[in-house]
Amino acid sequence: MADPGSRCLLAISCRAVKDGFTDVGCEAVTNSTPIRPYKIGLPQWHHDKWYAPDHRKDDSLSAYSKHFSSVEGNNTFYGLPSELTIKQWALQTPDDYQFCFKFPRSISHSGQLLACEYLAKEFLERIAPLEHRIGIVWLQLSQEFSPAQLSSLSTFLARLPKHLKYGVEVRNKHFFNKGQDEKTLNQILIQHQANRVIFDTRCLFANYADDPDTIAAFNDKPKVPTHVIATADNPLVRFMGPHDPALSYQALLPWVNKTLQWVDEGKTPYLFFHTPGNEHAPELARWFSEQIHQQRPEIPAITLWNRQPKQTELW
Repeated sequence: MADPGSRCLLAISCRAVKDGFTDVGCEAVTNSTPIRPYKIGLPQWHHDKWYAPDHRKDDSLSAYSKHFSSVEGNNTFYGLPSELTIKQWALQTPDDYQFCFKFPRSISHSGQLLACEYLAKEFLERIAPLEHRIGIVWLQLSQEFSPAQLSSLSTFLARLPKHLKYGVEVRNKHFFNKGQDEKTLNQILIQHQANRVIFDTRCLFANYADDPDTIAAFNDKPKVPTHVIATADNPLVRFMGPHDPALSYQALLPWVNKTLQWVDEGKTPYLFFHTPGNEHAPELARWFSEQIHQQRPEIPAITLWNRQPKQTELW
C-alpha cells in the first residue's frame, strides 16, 4: 500500500512569473542592508508601538528592511497574499532581504501534509516572484503531528523544489526525548537538507508576569526542551523572552557563541526575536547583534529606526 504522503506534492515546480515588479504604486528599494554572515529579524515588520506617531503603516516594511535582514513571514500561515501584495513586498525591500515564509496551516495543520499537492504548488508559485528574496520556507507542525507521521514528512520534503531552503518546527513531546523518534526526525531532516527550527522559550517561561500579552504567550507558545542542532546549512532559531530585554541577556549569550560557531563552519544562521506582544522585540534583537559585534568587530550591529516624529519645515 502506498504511503499516504505520496499523494502530496507530486512533481511540484515553482513557475517563474514573467512580468516585472512595476506599476504597483511605490518605488523600488535598491539599497542593501549591511553585510552580515547571519540573518536577523522579528516575527513581523509592523507594530503600532515601534515607529514614530506619524509613521504610515504602508511604509513599515520599507522602514523595517533598512534595519533587519529577514522576517518570519507568519502571515502566509493564515492565507495567501495577493499577487499585487507580493510585487509590492519586492519593491519595498533590498535585494538581499529574506522573507522566511511559513507554509499555510491548510497544509501543515488541517492537511497534515496529506493530499496537499495543489495547496503547496499554489503557495510556492504565489511567492515565486520574490525569487532571491525567499529565505527559509518552513513548516510549523502542530503538537498533534506525531512520530507515526514521519514518513509523510519525508515524502513531503522529498517532493519540494530543490532550489529553495526549508525548515521544520515540531512541537510533539516525542521529538524532544532524545530517543529513536527524535533521531529519526533529525535523520529525515539531514537527508533532505531541511533545517530543524529551534524555538527557545526557556527565558519566557522562567519570567512569569500577569499582563495580558505574557499570559497569552504562556498559553500559546510551546514549552519544550531546546535541542541545539544544525541539520542543514541554515539553522533557524526563534528566541522568545519576557517583556524586559535585560532579563534575556544571560540566556542569549550562548546563542551569540553558537551563531559565531555556525558562521565559522560556513553556515548562515537565521535568528528571530520575540517578546510577549513583540513591543520590545527590536531592542532584544539589537542587543544580540551588539554582542556579535563585540566579539567580531567586522560584523556590524543592527540599528533601529527613529521613533521621533519628522520635523515639519516652516520655510
